[in-house]
Amino acid sequence: MSARTRRPALDRFRLAAAVMVVCIHTGPLSSVGDGWDFWLTRVLARTAVPFFLMVTGYFLARSGWKNTGRFLKKTALTYLAAVALYLPLNLYGGGYGPLEWGKKLLIDGTLYHLWYFPAVILGVFIAWGLSRLNRSAALSTAALLYLIGLGGDSYYGLVSSLSGPAAFYEAVFTIFEYARNGLFLAPLFLLLGAAGVTLGRAVSLTGTLLSLAVMTGEGFLLRELDWPRHDSMYLTLPVCMLFLFSLLLGRNRGEDRRARRLSLLIYLLHPWSIVLVRGGAKAVKLTEALVDNSLGHFSAVLALTLASALALDVLRPMRPSPTARAWKEIDLDALRHNAEILQSRLAPGCGLMAVVKADGYGHGAPVAARHLQKSGVSAFAVACLTEGIALRRAGVRGLVLILGHTPAEEVPLLRRWRLTQAVVDEQHGAALNDAGRPVRVHLAIDTGMRRLGIPAEDTDALVRLYGMKNLRITGIFSHLCVSDSPKRPDRDYTRTQLTRFYQAADRLRGHGYDPGRIHIQASYGILNLPPQPCDYARAGIALYGVGSSGAADGVEAGLRPVLSLRARVVCVRTLRPGEGAGYGLDFQARRDTRLAVVSIGYADGLPRELAQNGGRVLLHGQSCPMAGRMCMDQLFIDVTDVPQVRPGDIATIIGQDGGLTIRAEEISRRCDTIANELLSRLGGRVGQVVRQESNPCGSIRRARPGNADEPNS
Repeated sequence: MSARTRRPALDRFRLAAAVMVVCIHTGPLSSVGDGWDFWLTRVLARTAVPFFLMVTGYFLARSGWKNTGRFLKKTALTYLAAVALYLPLNLYGGGYGPLEWGKKLLIDGTLYHLWYFPAVILGVFIAWGLSRLNRSAALSTAALLYLIGLGGDSYYGLVSSLSGPAAFYEAVFTIFEYARNGLFLAPLFLLLGAAGVTLGRAVSLTGTLLSLAVMTGEGFLLRELDWPRHDSMYLTLPVCMLFLFSLLLGRNRGEDRRARRLSLLIYLLHPWSIVLVRGGAKAVKLTEALVDNSLGHFSAVLALTLASALALDVLRPMRPSPTARAWKEIDLDALRHNAEILQSRLAPGCGLMAVVKADGYGHGAPVAARHLQKSGVSAFAVACLTEGIALRRAGVRGLVLILGHTPAEEVPLLRRWRLTQAVVDEQHGAALNDAGRPVRVHLAIDTGMRRLGIPAEDTDALVRLYGMKNLRITGIFSHLCVSDSPKRPDRDYTRTQLTRFYQAADRLRGHGYDPGRIHIQASYGILNLPPQPCDYARAGIALYGVGSSGAADGVEAGLRPVLSLRARVVCVRTLRPGEGAGYGLDFQARRDTRLAVVSIGYADGLPRELAQNGGRVLLHGQSCPMAGRMCMDQLFIDVTDVPQVRPGDIATIIGQDGGLTIRAEEISRRCDTIANELLSRLGGRVGQVVRQESNPCGSIRRARPGNADEPNS
């Protein structure tokens, strides 16, 4: 978007709204005239908080309210930081008693401007609930709450003359100090913002001016009648805000994150500025100019607040943009889609166990697991203890099974993080038992892969393990080693493995032992076998929409790739015929050639031989061959036939650009490897961007929820 068309009206009006809040608390025009100051601070500036609420509702609704939890968490943390910031002023003023502290924190705010935070938190909860109704019902309910609050605000003098309403509002004011709170004021404006109404520029501008004029008349009339208990709410305020927000929304193009940050800082900091200006003015004997003079006082407070906000903004922690160099794009909707497809291929009662080892096959294990958890997956598998702990730290609940070996010395960590450990052989099980503390385990059964596990035919060893008092055996599993092969001998071997596994489970039952949750299918077992009588199926590479041995594996099943890999063009070089480029001058120009340097290399996880094995990227929707030798941090692309390529352009290494696609399977075939290796090797310095266009639908069935093997289900 060009600078000429970029008009982030919503973000920039936040600054104006924050300044209006400063006006409310400093009375800039009180020295000029009481009526002028009333209009500025008690009429015009009363649009500030409703605007903040409307813009919040607008952006929450644009995401389908799926960001509500994240918004509430961020707002609560900001509020707690503000409470701590103003604690010295609270203590200087005498503080509060324990019960009053609770009331201030949860309802009224611990300082006069902090009421907004508990109000918006409660208001968002109510608005989110009302949004489940149709729009007219939600707005009608919110409008009714607003009218009730209006009686305790600007129209209090009218309703307090009636005994019934007076008693009601007296009861309300034992809970809320004012009616301008999350119950009465916030829901209506949040839902008006969520509606995102645009009425056209002329209508919006005319409506804003006319409704503001009517609200001005209403405010002065109520003041003359002496009805307001407070004056945060007017009958015409919602109408005025509807037109004003429509006007801003119609002009909004792009965003201004700095304006957002500064508006919040101005809102938070200005009471401290008021204290410091008054104290400083007294110390330097400028009270008349900086305190008694309302314009001088306002100017000094605003200048100090703005300077503090700018300084804090400059000093804020800054992180590099994830898309500055090379990055992965993770499509969470594709991940959920794949989970649903795979789940549909399982037997009733069988649930997915999402395999998120190797950082989710390079897709980001915490991000993938949390999203799958929201979608209904309750079991996860990792390769090692470190990966299991990382999932728990990321808030992943349910069963987390470690498929690889964990030494017995780490039993305390297995217990602390409520992890389930695979027993890789009888000796390992005995060592875990001898650690002396109960530990949840699944027994690995070797049915023919000869990698890990107790031999399926060794019933005595299995029985001995079940007799060990510290092993809490909650499942058994095996792994199919040739289920990806269509060859007849391999299909026969897979059937043999299945038979061995189920016979081992039956023999355990025959000895009186419950094998617990059983699972043997991995990705290709799900794709190539009929539904199995198991409790879980371990979905690994297929979950990410990729096939180990070929693209058709996932395409035929309807799976979609979750990961795209992109990098920036950093410069473009022109070579004459006969000139070389790169290490060993391995590329030799045979014509006038334009080479683009792309900021990704083998240190980022790409196979070094890819460039010399026919590797290509997509640029401007066209396929461009790699050239010369791949470097550790860059590679060359021949863009002679794509003359519009410029520095800063985005090259697609894996993914789609226009009508063309490069799949991970293509790259792995060129380099004689598998997509699993390619994706899991993508380096830690590669940035990551997560995309999601819709809500998790929660449609993936859980397998037997509430089992003891899932302590946090």
